Amino acid sequence: MDKVFKALADQTRRYLLDRLHEHNGQTLGELCRRLEMTRQSATQHLAVLEAANLVSTVRRGREKLHYLNPVPLNEIQERWIDKFERPRLRALSLVKQQAEKAEEAMADKPTFVYVIYIESTPEKVWHALTDADLTAEYWGHSNVSDWQVGSPWEHQRTDGSGTADAVGTVVESSPPTRLVTTWAAPDADATAEPSRVTFDIQPHGDIVRLTVTHENLADEAERTAVAGGWAAVLSNLKSLIETGSPLPQQPWLVPR
Repeated sequence: MDKVFKALADQTRRYLLDRLHEHNGQTLGELCRRLEMTRQSATQHLAVLEAANLVSTVRRGREKLHYLNPVPLNEIQERWIDKFERPRLRALSLVKQQAEKAEEAMADKPTFVYVIYIESTPEKVWHALTDADLTAEYWGHSNVSDWQVGSPWEHQRTDGSGTADAVGTVVESSPPTRLVTTWAAPDADATAEPSRVTFDIQPHGDIVRLTVTHENLADEAERTAVAGGWAAVLSNLKSLIETGSPLPQQPWLVPR
């Protein structure tokens, strides 16, 4: 094992193993053509690899062919990696596969993006998006949460009933520039993938560029519905921040 670690410690010897992995059974001349070194230096490196049993050789006439022997590398993996890391690596691999499946599923569903410019600061826009009393003024619902990652949030009616018409989880919270939440109906199937809303708040001088991205929508009909809803809510938000009052008429009640 010591000879194996010593052999692997040198970059040139690792390069030789890589080349044999790509194309096994090469002669010294073929290997030297890939290296900027003399045949004598390459021979010395190959001798170290042979001593570690990482390379074996076979004579074919006057030629000496070099072959990669993966057995010592497999022994290192079994001795130093597998028994310590296998459960964790399997768990990480499972997480990666699930994340990739979720991304593929979301990629197949409609996404709505809306951009609006507001004369304000990122801090004020963030406050308007997360303060329950302010959301009640321009949204007709109170968004209630502590806005910490992993916390639940509710889109509660303002009639005092405490009824939530939408619920979700805070996925990302980076005040005052980015907020990501999941959205679902309170009675939605627990196994169904919820939609996700991202608020990106970017300052541009004396104004703010607010981008709302609503992903993983069920179909085009739902995309059309949320498009009208977001346009109305964000217009009301802009009016409240810039003038101190929401629009004189609730925009989501205006016939389209």
